[in-house]
Amino acid sequence: MPHALQLIGVGPGDPELLTIAAVRAIETADVVAYPVARVDADGMAWTIASRWTRSSQRRLPLVFPMVAEAEPRLKAWRHAADALASELRRDLSVVLLCEGDASLFASSSYVQLALRKRHPDLTVKLIPGVPAVCAAAAAGAETGIDWPLALQQDGVLIRPCPDHESDLERLLELAESSSMVLALIKLGQRWPWVRACLERRQLLEASLFAQRVGWPDQVLARAIDIPAESKPYFSLLLIRQTWPEVLP
Repeated sequence: MPHALQLIGVGPGDPELLTIAAVRAIETADVVAYPVARVDADGMAWTIASRWTRSSQRRLPLVFPMVAEAEPRLKAWRHAADALASELRRDLSVVLLCEGDASLFASSSYVQLALRKRHPDLTVKLIPGVPAVCAAAAAGAETGIDWPLALQQDGVLIRPCPDHESDLERLLELAESSSMVLALIKLGQRWPWVRACLERRQLLEASLFAQRVGWPDQVLARAIDIPAESKPYFSLLLIRQTWPEVLP
């Protein structure tokens, strides 16, 4: 019986944040697959996990185009599923690396679904990783900013940053009325108008900005200290509008 395809969450950037299970799976794999935006790139997931790879392993970059159109993405997911299935049927152990967690806004989730549909006899195993929102909250403590993601009856709402201010206003209202911390990922070029919106609602002090968490050039600060200019794709915001009544 072929090996199971292992989808490995490699965390947001720091190679030390990989789990023991992830490191063991990577170290013992015959084939290490990973997503790239273009053919000649290494990709962030590979860069994060490369410390734990061996030169004798075969690298399998899989192109996942960053486009809005459906057809190129469908083609890429199906191609990836077929390529991985081919390796598994050769009785090779295969891992597919994924930034962050392997089931949270992950490219590997689409491959998982495509593999299940196109190759239902093959099995899949997921090894979870540290999501960027958790890593950002943890990194806050190192800079003197205590930012627990959830306390007592709090909830956490994780959403890609919307494209329109009216949608963000609705998310903020929902989060406040439900005592939820709002985690906005994929902030990027939207930051100038998002910052203006938060400033009007007097939420800049209540928001933690994080950029490239876990990388050497990590930026972590209260949102009020971040200028209103476009940011990289891998930036996020944690917005806490309420705190529990009982605190130390």
